[in-house]
Amino acid sequence: MEPQDLTKVVLLACGSFNPITNMHLRMFELARDYLEDTGQYIVVRGIISAVGDGYKKKGLIEACHRVDMARLATDTSDWIKVDAWESQQPEWVETAKVMWHHYKELMTAEQNNDYVDTAKKRRIEATKHSFEDPSSYHTRRDNGPQLKLLCGADVLESFGVPNLWKHEDIAEIVGRYGLVCITRNGCDAHKFIHQSEVLWKHRKNIHVVREWVTNEISATHVRRALCRGQTVRYLLPDPVVSYIREHGLYSAESEQKNADVVLAPLQRHTGLLYLRLCSRSIYLLLV
Repeated sequence: MEPQDLTKVVLLACGSFNPITNMHLRMFELARDYLEDTGQYIVVRGIISAVGDGYKKKGLIEACHRVDMARLATDTSDWIKVDAWESQQPEWVETAKVMWHHYKELMTAEQNNDYVDTAKKRRIEATKHSFEDPSSYHTRRDNGPQLKLLCGADVLESFGVPNLWKHEDIAEIVGRYGLVCITRNGCDAHKFIHQSEVLWKHRKNIHVVREWVTNEISATHVRRALCRGQTVRYLLPDPVVSYIREHGLYSAESEQKNADVVLAPLQRHTGLLYLRLCSRSIYLLLV
């Protein structure tokens, strides 16, 4: 297949990146190798989007530091970049809305490309207006890049945690955009997909990539080592290690941040569930 016939893909990774690790970066490389090895895709860009402080996760340090570290980590990459939009929002933003934001950005960038002919610009503009409602289905545009969520197996499994994700958001992410999941030892992603109705429905839009080189680096373990004064060299990019040391990040005190706060999605979705139950009760009383 000629390069111009390949489907362009942009990989978007959302998460805490608290801090960003070498494994986060390797996920992008694994996903790109897998997709391009199919002979159907060419990965043109990778985007790292750090969650904002409003996520309220225990031990989550300030977004400005997490974004700066991510930028240092990707400084030598010619295709992975950091986007600060999500991290700058005053409240937590659902992943589906973050994807919608970046999808619109891709459409705008494509429309403004001087090499795009006038007829194609009209098609893009028409597509843009047709998607003012984020719940609309993701149309594949001619030669236009597809946006896919890149994640680890832990994110895939978190779809099954009650009130952590809205059902319609999961359907939108996997159905409208697509998912590239990097698995690890002890995780059976295919089994989880099989047991989930929404994931099974959109299984052809989910790419499961096996990491054969054992790599159990996790940001949680890194923070624990830092709190204990242990070295984390070779687990993180050297500029990130230097940044952490320079700013005195990650301590026993910082690990207790948000310890008594309910995680933003649980707080929001549980509240929505309560409102729906109340509305249903009122309706039953009135009929």
